[in-house]
Amino acid sequence: MQRGELLARHEDGAGLHHLVWRLGPGWRVCSSAVLGGGIGARAWILNAQVPGGYPRLDPDRHLAEIAAAEALDGQGAGLMTAADVTAYAVADDGGVTATVTSGLGVRGWAALPPGTVNIVVVLPVALSDAALVNAVATATEAKVQALLDAGLDCSGTPTDAVCVAAPDPGAQPGEPFAGPRSRWGARLARSVHRAVLESALRQS
Repeated sequence: MQRGELLARHEDGAGLHHLVWRLGPGWRVCSSAVLGGGIGARAWILNAQVPGGYPRLDPDRHLAEIAAAEALDGQGAGLMTAADVTAYAVADDGGVTATVTSGLGVRGWAALPPGTVNIVVVLPVALSDAALVNAVATATEAKVQALLDAGLDCSGTPTDAVCVAAPDPGAQPGEPFAGPRSRWGARLARSVHRAVLESALRQS
């Protein structure tokens, strides 16, 4: 079971935190992350807290600097949030682990100002390219369901990001499906729903 490691750092006099998944070799990630987004081999995932009103215009470089300070080698995926990363929520279902950080003080539909809900999901089985994309969709659907179940009239926030990590299938095809009615997609959906709901209810 892959879980994120909570770490602390100081930037410009502020105490901040970040979560790190040290996946190592043999993993693929499908994500909308600002650093290392898309589908590809990734050795690590980083979810970094930044100050509200984030002033920098180079978030990818900033994330790379944080990764270097943690000695994270190779290609990785990096997300950012102004939410309190120490308040992350984790849920497991049948080997699938979902970790969520959320800032829902400012929330709404896509055309309204941002907060951030970041979701990192780690599966123990290899997925095909199509299933990786499907897994991101399933995670997003589960997020929206959880927010509505928490009594929040929103689909998330405009700056939400999702990372799905799974072992590289190599020469094998990998699991072909990750929709909410498939074996692994259902586990993913349940874990994301529980983690997002827990995180959202803390802020309601």
